[in-house]
Amino acid sequence: MRKKRILLLSEGFGAGHTQAAYALSSSLRKLSPEVQTKVLELGSFLNPKVAPLIVSAYRKTVTSQPRLMGYVYRHQKSFNRLTTLALHHLFYTHAQNIVKQLKPDIIVCTHFIPGAVISRLKRLHPSLKAPLITVITDYDAHASWISPQVDRYLVSTPEVKAKLRRRGVAAFKIRVTGIPVHPSFWEQHGREDIQEQFKLLSIPTVMVMGGGWGMMKDEVVNAALTGWRDKVQIVFCLGQNDKLLQEMKQDERFRHPNIRLLGFTREIDKLMEVSDLLVTKPGGMTCSEGLAKGLPMLFHSPLPGQEEENCRYFTAAGLGEPISSLDVVDRWMERLLNDYGNVRTARKAHLEAISRYNPLQSAQSIIDMLDKPRAEQGKLRT
Repeated sequence: MRKKRILLLSEGFGAGHTQAAYALSSSLRKLSPEVQTKVLELGSFLNPKVAPLIVSAYRKTVTSQPRLMGYVYRHQKSFNRLTTLALHHLFYTHAQNIVKQLKPDIIVCTHFIPGAVISRLKRLHPSLKAPLITVITDYDAHASWISPQVDRYLVSTPEVKAKLRRRGVAAFKIRVTGIPVHPSFWEQHGREDIQEQFKLLSIPTVMVMGGGWGMMKDEVVNAALTGWRDKVQIVFCLGQNDKLLQEMKQDERFRHPNIRLLGFTREIDKLMEVSDLLVTKPGGMTCSEGLAKGLPMLFHSPLPGQEEENCRYFTAAGLGEPISSLDVVDRWMERLLNDYGNVRTARKAHLEAISRYNPLQSAQSIIDMLDKPRAEQGKLRT
Protein backbone atom coordinates (compact mmCIF):
# COMPACT_ATOMS: atom_id res chain seq x y z
CA MET A 1 0.00 0.00 0.00
CA ARG A 2 1.43 3.38 -1.03
CA LYS A 3 1.87 6.14 1.51
CA LYS A 4 -0.69 8.92 1.56
CA ARG A 5 0.62 11.96 -0.29
CA ILE A 6 0.26 15.45 1.14
CA LEU A 7 1.23 18.40 -1.06
CA LEU A 8 1.98 21.60 0.87
CA LEU A 9 2.01 24.76 -1.22
CA SER A 10 3.35 28.16 -0.16
CA GLU A 11 4.83 31.34 -1.63
CA GLY A 12 7.99 33.30 -0.94
CA PHE A 13 6.35 36.56 0.15
CA GLY A 14 8.07 36.62 3.54
CA ALA A 15 9.46 33.56 5.24
CA GLY A 16 6.55 32.73 7.56
CA HIS A 17 4.25 31.02 5.07
CA THR A 18 6.88 28.56 3.92
CA GLN A 19 8.07 27.99 7.50
CA ALA A 20 4.50 27.01 8.36
CA ALA A 21 4.48 24.52 5.47
CA TYR A 22 7.73 22.92 6.62
CA ALA A 23 6.51 22.88 10.23
CA LEU A 24 3.41 21.00 9.09
CA SER A 25 5.51 18.63 7.01
CA SER A 26 7.66 17.75 10.02
CA SER A 27 4.65 17.36 12.32
CA LEU A 28 2.77 15.19 9.84
CA ARG A 29 5.70 12.80 9.50
CA LYS A 30 6.08 12.79 13.27
CA LEU A 31 2.43 11.81 13.69
CA SER A 32 2.29 9.14 11.01
CA PRO A 33 4.92 7.11 9.16
CA GLU A 34 2.23 6.40 6.56
CA VAL A 35 2.31 9.88 5.00
CA GLN A 36 4.63 11.36 2.39
CA THR A 37 4.92 15.15 2.23
CA LYS A 38 6.13 17.54 -0.45
CA VAL A 39 6.64 21.28 0.18
CA LEU A 40 6.72 23.66 -2.80
CA GLU A 41 6.78 27.43 -3.17
CA LEU A 42 4.46 27.29 -6.15
CA GLY A 43 5.62 30.40 -7.99
CA SER A 44 9.33 29.72 -7.50
CA PHE A 45 8.92 26.11 -8.60
CA LEU A 46 6.84 26.84 -11.70
CA ASN A 47 8.50 30.10 -12.77
CA PRO A 48 12.03 30.16 -11.30
CA LYS A 49 12.97 33.21 -13.39
CA VAL A 50 9.81 35.28 -12.99
CA ALA A 51 8.91 34.53 -9.35
CA PRO A 52 12.07 36.05 -7.77
CA LEU A 53 11.38 39.28 -9.69
CA ILE A 54 7.82 39.40 -8.36
CA VAL A 55 8.96 38.70 -4.79
CA SER A 56 11.70 41.34 -5.10
CA ALA A 57 9.20 43.93 -6.35
CA TYR A 58 6.85 43.06 -3.49
CA ARG A 59 9.66 43.36 -0.97
CA LYS A 60 10.66 46.81 -2.28
CA THR A 61 7.04 47.96 -2.16
CA VAL A 62 6.61 46.72 1.41
CA THR A 63 9.78 48.53 2.45
CA SER A 64 9.28 51.82 0.63
CA GLN A 65 5.48 52.15 0.45
CA PRO A 66 3.90 50.42 3.45
CA ARG A 67 0.80 52.63 3.23
CA LEU A 68 0.14 51.28 -0.27
CA MET A 69 0.24 47.75 1.12
CA GLY A 70 -2.21 48.79 3.80
CA TYR A 71 -4.55 50.18 1.11
CA VAL A 72 -4.34 46.93 -0.86
CA TYR A 73 -5.06 44.96 2.32
CA ARG A 74 -8.15 47.04 3.09
CA HIS A 75 -9.49 46.87 -0.51
CA GLN A 76 -9.27 43.14 -0.92
CA LYS A 77 -12.08 42.45 -3.36
CA SER A 78 -10.64 44.40 -6.30
CA PHE A 79 -7.17 43.13 -5.44
CA ASN A 80 -8.48 39.56 -5.37
CA ARG A 81 -10.02 39.82 -8.86
CA LEU A 82 -6.80 41.23 -10.30
CA THR A 83 -4.71 38.61 -8.53
CA THR A 84 -6.85 35.72 -9.75
CA LEU A 85 -6.63 36.90 -13.35
CA ALA A 86 -2.84 37.27 -13.20
CA LEU A 87 -2.36 33.94 -11.47
CA HIS A 88 -4.46 32.16 -14.07
CA HIS A 89 -2.00 33.17 -16.77
CA LEU A 90 1.14 32.61 -14.69
CA PHE A 91 0.46 29.38 -12.84
CA TYR A 92 -2.79 27.67 -13.73
CA THR A 93 -1.76 25.24 -16.48
CA HIS A 94 1.53 24.34 -14.81
CA ALA A 95 -0.16 23.81 -11.46
CA GLN A 96 -2.63 21.47 -13.10
CA ASN A 97 0.25 19.40 -14.48
CA ILE A 98 1.96 19.28 -11.07
CA VAL A 99 -1.20 17.98 -9.39
CA LYS A 100 -1.67 15.34 -12.09
CA GLN A 101 1.93 14.23 -11.72
CA LEU A 102 2.11 14.11 -7.90
CA LYS A 103 -1.43 12.78 -7.36
CA PRO A 104 -1.77 14.18 -3.81
CA ASP A 105 -4.40 12.79 -1.46
CA ILE A 106 -4.65 16.22 0.20
CA ILE A 107 -3.46 19.68 -0.84
CA VAL A 108 -2.55 22.15 1.92
CA CYS A 109 -1.96 25.84 1.17
CA THR A 110 -0.21 28.14 3.65
CA HIS A 111 -0.46 31.20 1.39
CA PHE A 112 -3.53 32.59 -0.34
CA ILE A 113 -1.93 32.67 -3.83
CA PRO A 114 -1.57 28.88 -4.28
CA GLY A 115 -4.92 28.64 -2.48
CA ALA A 116 -6.53 30.75 -5.23
CA VAL A 117 -4.83 28.70 -7.96
CA ILE A 118 -5.89 25.32 -6.54
CA SER A 119 -9.41 26.61 -5.83
CA ARG A 120 -9.78 27.58 -9.47
CA LEU A 121 -8.39 24.22 -10.53
CA LYS A 122 -10.96 22.39 -8.38
CA ARG A 123 -13.78 24.57 -9.65
CA LEU A 124 -13.00 23.96 -13.33
CA HIS A 125 -12.06 20.30 -12.90
CA PRO A 126 -14.52 18.47 -10.62
CA SER A 127 -12.50 15.30 -11.19
CA LEU A 128 -9.89 16.71 -8.79
CA LYS A 129 -11.11 15.07 -5.59
CA ALA A 130 -8.19 15.84 -3.26
CA PRO A 131 -9.46 17.92 -0.32
CA LEU A 132 -8.07 21.47 -0.14
CA ILE A 133 -6.96 22.75 3.27
CA THR A 134 -6.07 26.39 3.85
CA VAL A 135 -3.82 27.31 6.78
CA ILE A 136 -4.18 31.00 7.68
CA THR A 137 -0.79 32.04 9.04
CA ASP A 138 -1.79 35.30 10.71
CA TYR A 139 -4.13 36.40 13.49
CA ASP A 140 -6.51 37.92 10.96
CA ALA A 141 -8.38 36.64 7.90
CA HIS A 142 -8.86 38.68 4.74
CA ALA A 143 -11.05 37.87 1.74
CA SER A 144 -8.21 36.55 -0.42
CA TRP A 145 -7.99 33.43 1.77
CA ILE A 146 -11.62 32.46 1.19
CA SER A 147 -12.99 30.20 -1.54
CA PRO A 148 -15.98 27.81 -1.74
CA GLN A 149 -13.57 25.10 -2.93
CA VAL A 150 -11.70 25.03 0.41
CA ASP A 151 -12.72 21.97 2.41
CA ARG A 152 -11.15 23.03 5.72
CA TYR A 153 -9.60 26.13 7.24
CA LEU A 154 -7.03 25.83 10.02
CA VAL A 155 -6.88 29.10 11.95
CA SER A 156 -5.00 30.62 14.86
CA THR A 157 -7.75 31.75 17.23
CA PRO A 158 -11.53 31.73 17.83
CA GLU A 159 -11.48 35.41 16.77
CA VAL A 160 -10.22 34.44 13.30
CA LYS A 161 -12.88 31.73 13.11
CA ALA A 162 -15.50 34.36 13.88
CA LYS A 163 -14.16 36.58 11.09
CA LEU A 164 -14.46 33.71 8.61
CA ARG A 165 -17.99 33.01 9.80
CA ARG A 166 -18.92 36.66 9.19
CA ARG A 167 -17.60 36.25 5.65
CA GLY A 168 -19.91 33.32 5.06
CA VAL A 169 -17.66 30.32 5.74
CA ALA A 170 -19.57 27.40 7.28
CA ALA A 171 -18.60 26.57 10.85
CA PHE A 172 -17.96 22.89 10.07
CA LYS A 173 -15.16 23.89 7.71
CA ILE A 174 -13.12 25.73 10.37
CA ARG A 175 -10.78 24.29 12.99
CA VAL A 176 -9.02 26.45 15.59
CA THR A 177 -5.61 24.78 15.79
CA GLY A 178 -3.11 27.61 16.31
CA ILE A 179 -0.49 28.51 13.72
CA PRO A 180 1.79 25.50 13.15
CA VAL A 181 5.36 26.03 14.29
CA HIS A 182 8.17 23.54 13.97
CA PRO A 183 8.12 20.86 16.72
CA SER A 184 11.58 22.01 17.86
CA PHE A 185 10.01 25.18 19.32
CA TRP A 186 8.09 23.04 21.79
CA GLU A 187 11.24 21.27 22.98
CA GLN A 188 13.30 22.47 25.93
CA HIS A 189 17.05 22.60 25.30
CA GLY A 190 19.81 23.12 27.85
CA ARG A 191 20.21 26.86 28.45
CA GLU A 192 23.91 26.62 29.35
CA ASP A 193 24.65 24.40 26.34
CA ILE A 194 23.06 26.93 23.99
CA GLN A 195 24.94 29.82 25.56
CA GLU A 196 28.19 27.93 25.05
CA GLN A 197 27.27 27.05 21.45
CA PHE A 198 26.64 30.69 20.51
CA LYS A 199 29.28 32.10 22.87
CA LEU A 200 26.67 34.05 24.82
CA LEU A 201 27.01 35.38 28.35
CA SER A 202 24.70 34.35 31.17
CA ILE A 203 23.16 37.82 31.54
CA PRO A 204 19.74 39.28 30.60
CA THR A 205 19.41 38.80 26.84
CA VAL A 206 17.30 40.60 24.24
CA MET A 207 16.68 38.99 20.84
CA VAL A 208 15.89 41.34 17.95
CA MET A 209 14.27 40.08 14.75
CA GLY A 210 12.97 41.66 11.56
CA GLY A 211 11.37 38.61 9.98
CA GLY A 212 12.94 36.38 7.34
CA TRP A 213 13.79 39.42 5.24
CA GLY A 214 15.56 41.13 8.11
CA MET A 215 13.38 44.26 7.88
CA MET A 216 14.70 45.85 11.05
CA LYS A 217 16.40 49.05 10.00
CA ASP A 218 14.62 51.02 12.69
CA GLU A 219 17.38 53.43 13.61
CA VAL A 220 15.54 54.89 16.61
CA VAL A 221 14.76 51.53 18.23
CA ASN A 222 18.19 50.11 17.45
CA ALA A 223 19.89 53.15 18.97
CA ALA A 224 17.74 52.84 22.09
CA LEU A 225 18.63 49.17 22.48
CA THR A 226 22.35 49.63 21.96
CA GLY A 227 22.32 52.30 24.64
CA TRP A 228 21.94 49.41 27.12
CA ARG A 229 24.73 47.28 25.66
CA ASP A 230 27.01 47.57 28.71
CA LYS A 231 24.41 45.87 30.91
CA VAL A 232 22.25 43.77 28.58
CA GLN A 233 23.21 41.23 25.92
CA ILE A 234 21.58 41.88 22.53
CA VAL A 235 21.32 39.32 19.71
CA PHE A 236 20.33 40.75 16.32
CA CYS A 237 19.00 38.14 13.86
CA LEU A 238 19.14 39.60 10.36
CA GLY A 239 17.67 36.67 8.43
CA GLN A 240 18.53 36.85 4.73
CA ASN A 241 19.36 40.57 4.77
CA ASP A 242 23.09 40.18 4.09
CA LYS A 243 23.44 43.82 3.07
CA LEU A 244 22.13 45.11 6.40
CA LEU A 245 24.24 42.55 8.27
CA GLN A 246 27.41 43.92 6.67
CA GLU A 247 26.35 47.52 7.32
CA MET A 248 25.76 46.81 10.99
CA LYS A 249 29.11 45.03 11.31
CA GLN A 250 30.79 48.25 10.18
CA ASP A 251 28.78 50.42 12.58
CA GLU A 252 30.60 51.23 15.83
CA ARG A 253 27.37 51.06 17.83
CA PHE A 254 27.14 47.32 17.19
CA ARG A 255 30.82 46.50 17.71
CA HIS A 256 30.59 45.53 21.36
CA PRO A 257 31.23 42.29 23.32
CA ASN A 258 27.57 42.16 24.44
CA ILE A 259 26.18 42.47 20.90
CA ARG A 260 25.90 39.52 18.51
CA LEU A 261 25.04 39.99 14.83
CA LEU A 262 23.70 36.86 13.14
CA GLY A 263 22.57 36.19 9.57
CA PHE A 264 20.28 33.39 8.51
CA THR A 265 20.10 30.55 11.02
CA ARG A 266 17.93 27.46 11.47
CA GLU A 267 18.34 27.59 15.24
CA ILE A 268 15.97 30.41 16.11
CA ASP A 269 14.31 28.06 18.60
CA LYS A 270 17.52 27.78 20.63
CA LEU A 271 18.19 31.52 20.51
CA MET A 272 14.66 32.22 21.72
CA GLU A 273 15.14 29.80 24.58
CA VAL A 274 18.16 31.65 25.96
CA SER A 275 16.60 35.08 25.40
CA ASP A 276 14.48 36.95 27.93
CA LEU A 277 12.75 39.43 25.62
CA LEU A 278 11.92 39.34 21.90
CA VAL A 279 11.87 42.61 19.94
CA THR A 280 10.33 41.81 16.59
CA LYS A 281 8.14 42.76 13.71
CA PRO A 282 4.75 41.14 14.43
CA GLY A 283 4.71 38.51 11.71
CA GLY A 284 2.30 35.67 12.42
CA MET A 285 4.95 32.95 12.42
CA THR A 286 7.53 34.80 14.54
CA CYS A 287 4.88 35.72 17.11
CA SER A 288 3.70 32.12 17.25
CA GLU A 289 7.25 30.88 17.76
CA GLY A 290 7.78 33.43 20.53
CA LEU A 291 4.50 32.31 22.08
CA ALA A 292 5.64 28.67 22.06
CA LYS A 293 8.84 29.70 23.87
CA GLY A 294 6.97 31.81 26.41
CA LEU A 295 8.86 34.99 25.44
CA PRO A 296 7.49 38.44 26.26
CA MET A 297 7.48 40.47 23.04
CA LEU A 298 7.89 44.09 21.97
CA PHE A 299 6.65 44.95 18.48
CA HIS A 300 8.38 47.44 16.20
CA SER A 301 7.31 48.83 12.82
CA PRO A 302 4.23 46.69 12.09
CA LEU A 303 3.27 46.83 8.44
CA PRO A 304 -0.26 48.10 7.71
CA GLY A 305 -2.56 45.13 7.33
CA GLN A 306 -1.94 41.72 8.83
CA GLU A 307 1.04 42.77 10.99
CA GLU A 308 -1.07 45.50 12.59
CA GLU A 309 -3.77 42.91 13.28
CA ASN A 310 -1.21 40.51 14.77
CA CYS A 311 0.09 43.30 16.98
CA ARG A 312 -3.42 44.13 18.19
CA TYR A 313 -4.17 40.51 19.03
CA PHE A 314 -1.01 39.86 21.06
CA THR A 315 -1.26 43.21 22.82
CA ALA A 316 -4.89 42.62 23.79
CA ALA A 317 -3.98 39.14 25.06
CA GLY A 318 -1.21 40.58 27.25
CA LEU A 319 1.45 38.65 25.36
CA GLY A 320 3.25 41.60 23.83
CA GLU A 321 3.45 45.38 23.65
CA PRO A 322 3.98 47.80 20.75
CA ILE A 323 6.96 50.15 20.98
CA SER A 324 4.78 53.24 21.06
CA SER A 325 7.70 55.27 22.46
CA LEU A 326 11.26 54.70 23.59
CA ASP A 327 9.98 54.74 27.16
CA VAL A 328 8.67 51.22 26.46
CA VAL A 329 12.19 50.03 25.60
CA ASP A 330 13.73 51.70 28.65
CA ARG A 331 11.06 50.31 30.96
CA TRP A 332 11.72 46.76 29.78
CA MET A 333 15.48 47.14 30.04
CA GLU A 334 15.06 48.35 33.64
CA ARG A 335 12.79 45.41 34.33
CA LEU A 336 15.35 42.91 32.99
CA LEU A 337 18.04 44.45 35.17
CA ASN A 338 16.12 45.13 38.37
CA ASP A 339 13.27 42.61 38.33
CA TYR A 340 14.85 39.70 36.48
CA GLY A 341 13.57 37.07 38.91
CA ASN A 342 9.95 38.02 38.30
CA VAL A 343 10.51 38.11 34.52
CA ARG A 344 11.76 34.52 34.68
CA THR A 345 8.92 33.48 36.99
CA ALA A 346 6.29 34.96 34.66
CA ARG A 347 7.82 33.14 31.73
CA LYS A 348 7.83 29.85 33.61
CA ALA A 349 4.15 30.30 34.45
CA HIS A 350 3.39 31.03 30.80
CA LEU A 351 5.20 27.88 29.66
CA GLU A 352 3.28 25.81 32.19
CA ALA A 353 0.01 27.26 30.92
CA ILE A 354 0.69 26.50 27.26
CA SER A 355 2.04 23.01 28.06
CA ARG A 356 -1.61 21.89 27.94
CA TYR A 357 -1.79 22.98 24.31
CA ASN A 358 -1.34 20.29 21.66
CA PRO A 359 1.26 21.65 19.20
CA LEU A 360 0.34 19.00 16.63
CA GLN A 361 -3.32 20.04 16.32
CA SER A 362 -2.92 21.40 12.79
CA ALA A 363 -1.17 18.27 11.56
CA GLN A 364 -3.68 16.03 13.35
CA SER A 365 -6.57 17.82 11.65
CA ILE A 366 -4.99 17.02 8.27
CA ILE A 367 -4.43 13.39 9.25
CA ASP A 368 -8.09 13.19 10.32
CA MET A 369 -9.18 14.22 6.83
CA LEU A 370 -6.96 11.53 5.32
CA ASP A 371 -8.59 8.92 7.51
CA LYS A 372 -12.20 9.84 6.70
CA PRO A 373 -13.99 8.85 3.48
CA ARG A 374 -14.68 11.77 1.16
CA ALA A 375 -18.47 11.49 1.58
CA GLU A 376 -18.09 11.63 5.34
CA GLN A 377 -15.99 14.81 5.36
CA GLY A 378 -18.86 16.97 4.17
CA LYS A 379 -21.12 15.71 6.96
CA LEU A 380 -18.94 16.94 9.83
CA ARG A 381 -20.62 19.76 11.76
CA THR A 382 -18.34 20.51 14.70
